[in-house]
Amino acid sequence: MKKSLFRLFYPIGSILLCILAMGCEQKTSDYGNEVLLRVGEGVLTVHDFNEVFEISKTAYAHNIRQQSDDLRDAQTRLLNQLSVEMLILERGKELGISVSDDELERAVSDIKSDYPEGEFEQTLIEFAVSYDAWLNRLKTRLTMNKVVDTELKNRISIAPEDISEYYKKNFQGQETGTDSTQSAEDLNEAIVKQLRHEKKEQAYKTWIEELKSKYTIEINSQQWDRIAPPRSVNQNEADSGKSKTE
Repeated sequence: MKKSLFRLFYPIGSILLCILAMGCEQKTSDYGNEVLLRVGEGVLTVHDFNEVFEISKTAYAHNIRQQSDDLRDAQTRLLNQLSVEMLILERGKELGISVSDDELERAVSDIKSDYPEGEFEQTLIEFAVSYDAWLNRLKTRLTMNKVVDTELKNRISIAPEDISEYYKKNFQGQETGTDSTQSAEDLNEAIVKQLRHEKKEQAYKTWIEELKSKYTIEINSQQWDRIAPPRSVNQNEADSGKSKTE
């Protein structure tokens, strides 16, 4: 799959997260659209979740539909992912973060530049995603990126001792190459990049935990059990016995 496709549908688990934005403002009282998940003031309906999941299944093995345990695990992962993304969107609303029309247009042009003429639209058709749905998803993703960058930029700092410690653990005693000056600069840049990545990952995890404490997360257990029925006691016992014999 092309790199541009990854950019087009990243992250695959929430191809249609734009549905969340629409679900927050409408359809909650329509028949067949019971609320499944509330995060702060944001709402995800059963219909929304099922629609997202149907498309996200393109990322899973074909036999996931026949294997109930794998299906349930995939549904649970998606619900967890969507709850986190809704947390980020709620924080974005509080901070007043948004994406301008110009920013969105530039992002669209950048993505379309990866495709020959007409292929971008054909790709959307193949994935059964409307252009408006994709555009809303893109705007949502850009908004989320803004929120994450805003919140984490002051949480990540790299001190000289961090670089020194990382060098000792991973590179000390190794050859630096013929051009020692250039190699040292490249190595230092690589270390800083890796440290920034690691620190951002840790800061992100801590920040998400803070958001979980800040905003109320409510799952409609009755509706969730209809989507992903819990395993029966007999099935759990059978699996337990099977693992012992194996």
